[in-house]
Amino acid sequence: MELNSYSVANGLILGIETSCDETAVAVVKDGTSTLSSVIYSQQVHSKFGGVVPELAGREHERRILGVVRDAIEGAGLKMAKPQIEAIAVTMGPGLAGALMVGVAAAKALSLAWGIPLVGVNHLEGHLFAVRLERDPIVYPSVMLLVSGGHTMIVLVEKPGKYRVIGQSVDDAAGEAFDKVARFLGLGYPGGPEIEREAQFGDPKAVRFPRALRDGSFNFSFSGLKTAVVTYAKRNADVGVSDIAASFEDAVVDVLVEKTLNAASIFGAKSVALAGGVGANTRLRTVLTSRAHALDLAVCIPSRQNCTDNGAMIAAAGAWRLENFGPSDLALGAYPSLALP
Repeated sequence: MELNSYSVANGLILGIETSCDETAVAVVKDGTSTLSSVIYSQQVHSKFGGVVPELAGREHERRILGVVRDAIEGAGLKMAKPQIEAIAVTMGPGLAGALMVGVAAAKALSLAWGIPLVGVNHLEGHLFAVRLERDPIVYPSVMLLVSGGHTMIVLVEKPGKYRVIGQSVDDAAGEAFDKVARFLGLGYPGGPEIEREAQFGDPKAVRFPRALRDGSFNFSFSGLKTAVVTYAKRNADVGVSDIAASFEDAVVDVLVEKTLNAASIFGAKSVALAGGVGANTRLRTVLTSRAHALDLAVCIPSRQNCTDNGAMIAAAGAWRLENFGPSDLALGAYPSLALP
């Protein structure tokens, strides 16, 4: 199909996201307006302190059709003939078994309803989450994409034109949150638990290290995680709240510093936030305050649009469909897919 040759009549796209442990489906109109968004967060992993891939796949199988039905009906449509014009689905990166469930469901619905299918890169979905917000993003933009599986700084010149200028060389920030929370005896997922505990602590109580202050835009959180564990073992008299707050401060400090440095060097007009860790209140507040001090526009999605969701996949899918046409039904799941 030729570029710019496909248009969606009523603008309604169903987005399906199953890359990890959220079964998420949404209906989005014109790539920007969310009519419904349903997210089932799997609780089965909490006792393991992390996502178990096999269990994630099974949970997606159990929940996917029910979540699709809830999203369709939540948008005021009928499951039998929903008037959806296309289906966008995450094809990668992510857990192989989890991705396969979403792709298989999308293919089945595409055939049953006789509508096109479009595969979406999960990372690009996060970058498109900002288009679901009221304030339009200003390009070029430097986006901080920070989640349980990825931490990267992406220069976005315009939709579809990306350059990864920095990323984690070891643990993702969200992974570090999970591991530290588990060691401190907090719950899973670690991000919300650390944030909840940190509000009672002093972020300056412990000066944890800030890694890779070498002028690059890369991140490293493995050493920070080890420093927290070592400190906690040697200083049993220091409260968990102070340790959590100091750890959170260290993560936020390096994330914001590198993002704003990248914006300055690459001449960005704005900074944006994406990914599950983007729901962290301290990160949102510090990034906004420091970016505004530099006269940079800021685009931060709602907390629901930061975490994995079907609406961001539908938004990215709408743009992909319009510019590149639908995917073939031979579409597969690609666990190691890179950002296009």
